[in-house]
Amino acid sequence: MNDKLNTQIQEELYSAYLYLAMAAWCDEESWTGSAHWFRKQAQEEINHAMKFYHYIVEKGGRAIMEAIEKPPVEWKDLLAVFEAAYEHELTVTKRIHDLVAYAREVNDYATEQMLQWFVAEQVEEEAQTFEIVQKLKKIGESNSGKLYLDGKLGKRE
Repeated sequence: MNDKLNTQIQEELYSAYLYLAMAAWCDEESWTGSAHWFRKQAQEEINHAMKFYHYIVEKGGRAIMEAIEKPPVEWKDLLAVFEAAYEHELTVTKRIHDLVAYAREVNDYATEQMLQWFVAEQVEEEAQTFEIVQKLKKIGESNSGKLYLDGKLGKRE
């Protein structure tokens, strides 16, 4: 279980790295509100990694930092960035579910309980990125619509 949780730390940090890459693309394309949203998302992923780190240490395990893969750096447009973010969240959800399944398999009830927070968190993560994708699809090519949404995303706390 310790090895699998360490891998999840790496995955959470990759998520942060990916969202920072998305923020950088948005900044370059002058989608400053979306860049802000992705920077906030990156920080959230770092916090998730730290939850796993602290849990491993609390359980007497050792947290080991592995290399983080380079994320993509180019996207076609704002919709493509958020579609990629949504697809990534679906992947993270699968990983969390796989961890829960493994914890059940090895009767690690404490880890299964801890992972329930992440199960609930992924419902929120998927929902918010899906909503943004759907709004961008409805907006279509309307620059004023995209600018309005970008402004709203820039208000994320």
